[in-house]
Amino acid sequence: MRTADYIRLILLAAIWGASFLFMRIAASEFGAINTAFLRVFFGFLGLAFILLILKSSVKFEGKFKHSLILGVINSGLPFFMYCLAARWLPAGYSAILNATTPLMGALTGFAFFGEKLSTRKWGGVILGLIGIMVITTVGESRSNDETIAGVVACLVATGCYGVAGFLTRSWILNKGGLDPKTVAFGSQIGATLFLLPFFIWSTTTGPSIDWLQGEVWASILAVGIICTAFAYILYFRLIVDIGPLRTLTVTFLIPPFAVLWGYLALGETINEGFIIGALIVCVSVWLVVTPGKNTAAMKSEVTK
Repeated sequence: MRTADYIRLILLAAIWGASFLFMRIAASEFGAINTAFLRVFFGFLGLAFILLILKSSVKFEGKFKHSLILGVINSGLPFFMYCLAARWLPAGYSAILNATTPLMGALTGFAFFGEKLSTRKWGGVILGLIGIMVITTVGESRSNDETIAGVVACLVATGCYGVAGFLTRSWILNKGGLDPKTVAFGSQIGATLFLLPFFIWSTTTGPSIDWLQGEVWASILAVGIICTAFAYILYFRLIVDIGPLRTLTVTFLIPPFAVLWGYLALGETINEGFIIGALIVCVSVWLVVTPGKNTAAMKSEVTK
């Protein structure tokens, strides 16, 4: 990897780590549904602006419907779940649970898409579940019920990411592919359309909200434009330059940044259960995302 690749990887981790902080600030004031909708809406506007500046043509090649559905699964539902979790969990907790995405992807592939799991990956999955239990049950907690609810919301989100990964391969990559920026743009359209009715319902029938809060709007714009639109471009650039496996290592780097931003901005602290559980989860993710010796040897033979 080049120095520029390392810089982009760390920058992406810092940006996505900040997204949990911004969602925590916004969701507590605007509510989970409203925050999730505004994130994807400004993500859509940001991507539209980026595509316009880059003068990129948007051609879905008959995959527009699939891109919209992917947006619901890969953005709409997960962002709503993370906004719910943000009302109960510190930013660092949501970030480390987000790092379980490869674990959920492995389980999803095994359960629904005919993927086989090696002994190494099964060990990683089991270890990851142990780490989640430690985060949830060890150490002092403000409210154990709230902690469990937040953890479940985050795991639903990562489960959606796991499903979306396999559907992207089936619907997009295996049928000729699309420009990643186009897929990202279409997905934000789908997520926006999906969350729009809930946003209208929330604003018309839900509790009154003070919309004139500059700090909250700054968080909304940041999570939509920087943490969604710009981050997607950075993410797909990394996939092209260093490959998907190395790009996945960003999940290891996000939690430290999320904890740092939460501490600096909100004075959030973590307990011993989080530290122990986070270390266990990181080891489990490493076991899942890194190829075993047999896989590496097979790839070496192919490339000879």
